[in-house]
Amino acid sequence: MARLDQVITNIVDVFMEYADEEGKKGQLSKEELQKVLEQEIQSPELKGNINADDVEEAMKMLDKNHDGEVNFREFCRCVCDLAKCYYQKKKGKGGKKSKGKEQECEED
Repeated sequence: MARLDQVITNIVDVFMEYADEEGKKGQLSKEELQKVLEQEIQSPELKGNINADDVEEAMKMLDKNHDGEVNFREFCRCVCDLAKCYYQKKKGKGGKKSKGKEQECEED
């Protein structure tokens, strides 16, 4: 399987694995989101961009439709933001300084 094929199938598989554990199927509860962040993000370059201990804040940021859970579209937005952060770090080797950790990598 090509690399991009593998990445796409992994994103879907990870979401489905965690979203089907409890509560609404196809949605990540706060607890499921915490498990994803703690268990599936291990790279220091990425782990620093999402604070798994502050799940309330992550839920507010990701839950755009305000239903208290993260759907696949919202999860993809999170993955895309993490990819952008990783790209910026690789490209700029630290890049420009930001005002705070929350603002880092949020700009396009």
